[in-house]
Amino acid sequence: MGSQRGAAGVVAVHGAERAVMAMRMPVTVAIAVLALRAAAVAEDAAPPAPPTAAPADRVVIVPAPAAKKAADDDGEAKLSLPTEGDRVAWTRSGFRLGLGLVYGQLVGLRGAPSGRLLGPTIRIGLRLDETWSLVASFQYASAVTPHQLSGLRFAGTLDPTWHATRHLSLAVGFGFGGIVEGRTDRPDVEPFGPSLNSSYTFPDARAPLPSCSGVGAAGLARVEWAYVLGPRAQTVLSFEVLGQWTGCVDDTGMVEPDTGQAIVRRQWWPHTGFTFGWGIAWR
Repeated sequence: MGSQRGAAGVVAVHGAERAVMAMRMPVTVAIAVLALRAAAVAEDAAPPAPPTAAPADRVVIVPAPAAKKAADDDGEAKLSLPTEGDRVAWTRSGFRLGLGLVYGQLVGLRGAPSGRLLGPTIRIGLRLDETWSLVASFQYASAVTPHQLSGLRFAGTLDPTWHATRHLSLAVGFGFGGIVEGRTDRPDVEPFGPSLNSSYTFPDARAPLPSCSGVGAAGLARVEWAYVLGPRAQTVLSFEVLGQWTGCVDDTGMVEPDTGQAIVRRQWWPHTGFTFGWGIAWR
């Protein structure tokens, strides 16, 4: 009986321990699960680790953030007026080309007929240095006034030009000038063509020929004011005084019987005059 009671006590103790252990296992598992969840939450909430410092022998360049463009920013400002560099460029040596329009008056002297001038002009030249230029001028203008001139006046001169300032220039030119006329309303003058046996030269122009076609010497003096438009162009205003000595020739349509040369009437026409001009020049 004693041994059976001892065995029952042992069985009872072991049974009680197993029951207690069976009750403790779920609690232990629950505590472990809660601990894992708490560690995960702490890991997510922790701040990011600071970047590892670069080695001492390396330089880390962090690009600066791009500047934001303001809503009212129109970009880089652009100048519409010529700059100082443009004006300086026109004082340098080089090729020059100019086109313009002239208006003025060709005034006859000693009886020579007069006419109003209107037409284009062309100038081609070289800027030698800051002070001097050499320009060739060509002018083609209608010369028309009732009962006076009725034709075309042309001229070509070589004009040394002195640039007094960046804007003001003075020029003096010498070359050729001429007049070409068709039919006019001027009356014929004696001696008439059919009465001549040889060519005839009039002593003056008091009785001008009814038509003149000829060429002679010409000269001019010019004042110019230039304004630079940009690095390649400038506009020019000019005033010009001119003089011309034209040898007019009127062909009678007959020939000398001995020599077979044409019989003509000649007359020298002196002129002076002036023109106002405007043009554009390029470099």
